[in-house]
Amino acid sequence: MYLSIELQSFGVYILATLYKNSVPATSAGLKYFLLGGLSSCIILLGAGLIYTFTGLTNFESMYSLISVYDTSVALVQGFNLGIILIIIGLLFKIAAAPLHHWAPDVYDDSPTIVTIWLTIMPKISIIFLLLEIQTGVGLSSVVNLFSANSLASAIEEIDFSFLSLSFPVLALLGGNSTKYVLKYLLLISSLLSLIIGTIVGLAQTRIKRLLAYSTISHIGFMLLALSVNTEESIDALIFYIIQYTITNLNAFLVIIALSYTCVNYQSANRGASGARSSTATTNLPASVANLITTARPRKINLKTNFDIKFISELKSQYELNPLLSLSLTICLFSMAGIPPLIGFFSKQFVLYAAIQNGYYFMSIVAIIVSVISASYYLKLIRVLHTASDSATPETLEEYLTLDQFSARSSASNSANINYSISFLSNIHSFLISSLTLTLIMFVLKPSIILNLTQLLTLSLFNF
Repeated sequence: MYLSIELQSFGVYILATLYKNSVPATSAGLKYFLLGGLSSCIILLGAGLIYTFTGLTNFESMYSLISVYDTSVALVQGFNLGIILIIIGLLFKIAAAPLHHWAPDVYDDSPTIVTIWLTIMPKISIIFLLLEIQTGVGLSSVVNLFSANSLASAIEEIDFSFLSLSFPVLALLGGNSTKYVLKYLLLISSLLSLIIGTIVGLAQTRIKRLLAYSTISHIGFMLLALSVNTEESIDALIFYIIQYTITNLNAFLVIIALSYTCVNYQSANRGASGARSSTATTNLPASVANLITTARPRKINLKTNFDIKFISELKSQYELNPLLSLSLTICLFSMAGIPPLIGFFSKQFVLYAAIQNGYYFMSIVAIIVSVISASYYLKLIRVLHTASDSATPETLEEYLTLDQFSARSSASNSANINYSISFLSNIHSFLISSLTLTLIMFVLKPSIILNLTQLLTLSLFNF
């Protein structure tokens, strides 16, 4: 388990520093590496405690051993504490509140193409690992030890009363049963993720930081479905993961496409001979215009380091790129849970499973934060469809600085300004159109995804 998590993490650490000449990307990769190492240490500490008290590294053997011991035995107590530490480490890695502070900084400073991977793949793998721990996949070979092949039913036999001395809060929450401690651990993290991801997201002015807090809010819904731990809630969880992947992937692909076309538009006024027209300079930020008109010539490369950073940079994009803007609008509506898009049904399934099992307070909180979070999605949409006097927002001046360009002097040619533009490829366009149609057309043909999630859920509960 630990090696599989670390092998994935090492790949993401390298991706975060993909642009080694970029100071923000290197800073994000180093921060991600250090904090990821901290969470790995917590997981290793939990695994070490389990191995110290049980002498085992196999989940099935562990539960077979502790099932024949009394709950007051030190072996069971050490196993309990180790399981809690492992889950805390996993929550740290998926940026669940209150262990989320690293995520907005890392997501914002990383290149957008890398942020796509950071927001999707690590979350999916660790959520499924938590799902495996919660539902007890693979424990069916233990004969007559646990009922319903569920880890939750096995954990019911474990006593957490020993935590009353060192962890009184957990003892109050969980009483004498491990299932309550683990359940409330997930519920508290879910509650904080929903609230923090929504409230703090309202104050963001940078687009990737806002989407990072949006991801934290989505993690809250996933943990809510995970803590309910019924067949309906696991079905809702798998469906939520699928729609979360589709929506976030499409949103970031559109943002990348908008950044490409934004640079392409800025250089469109240049003539075929390379001469600058009168509008070519005015459409650029002042920092770049000064570089072009200065007596000391520069060679600027806008290919790899140009990312949309600020929300205000999306101004007038609907006029320049109506199809991409509409696609991003659909993604944002889906994230907000607007019917009949797929995001609405994913939240509906989670809330239905929670209400059906008596989680009324969490359901009310989830509904309220969904309404509140819709406001910053609508703010993005409003900016996207707001006209601007100039094609390039003024906020780009803070981003297009000299240290983010590949610049060198040329003593012979004072007009040597070469733009290296990334154009929207056919594969990129096909992915955006396919994912957008999936978000829209789900209501017309929902059976494909729903049948898939139900099959996965049944396989988990009847392994």
